[in-house]
Amino acid sequence: MGGRRRFVVMISRTDGGLETYPMKEWLRQHPDHIPPGMDATANNAWSLRDGLRKQGWSVTETPTEVRLVPPWAAQSVINEVLGDGDQDDAKGEAKEDQETEAAFALEYQLRDFIAQNLGAIPVNGRCLKLYVDPKGQDGIEYPSATGPIDILAVDDEEAFVVFELKRASSPDYAIGQLARYMGWVRQTVGKGRKVRGVIVAKAISERLRYAASVFPNVSLFEYKVEFHLKQTPLTDEPD
Repeated sequence: MGGRRRFVVMISRTDGGLETYPMKEWLRQHPDHIPPGMDATANNAWSLRDGLRKQGWSVTETPTEVRLVPPWAAQSVINEVLGDGDQDDAKGEAKEDQETEAAFALEYQLRDFIAQNLGAIPVNGRCLKLYVDPKGQDGIEYPSATGPIDILAVDDEEAFVVFELKRASSPDYAIGQLARYMGWVRQTVGKGRKVRGVIVAKAISERLRYAASVFPNVSLFEYKVEFHLKQTPLTDEPD
């Protein structure tokens, strides 16, 4: 996934997920957010990034992406992750900013981990690989008429597999979101091919299990993040 960086605007959803949009496309659709004196088409992505940062947007850069979070979207994640409360003192605001970045980063890390390890994650006993369309667009945040698909993959029988990722618990209406993506894939890029769905969350609720039980082509996965620390001996000091 090398090459030029993608500039994306990140918006939180009420279900704990994230929506991502190409920055310039999002700004053209929301001209009120374009920095003063700038143009979403004429100005390059780096100058737009700088202009948005001056307006209070959070910017996180990785080797492949520049992720921009508007101030109002960051606040919604703060409320979701930390709960409502007194946010007046500077120390608390700094902590909330860190929590917001961590919340966005976690879903992206989950997405990137799954995308990079698809070959080791069998679904219904089938090996997967990332979908790449004829234009070279890969299956990460794949654009669709119903919103970007977290991961779009194909298995060893050329069936499509649609992933919906949740960084925390997954409400039962996640099955509706997944169904919309699957329906779009079935009618467009996957016409004439099988389409399966996968929901990945930290915790799968009982309500979601009931909802998914009537969809034989949907699988549920829970993820677990573990960190292990091992103390190493100190270097012997010279005599």
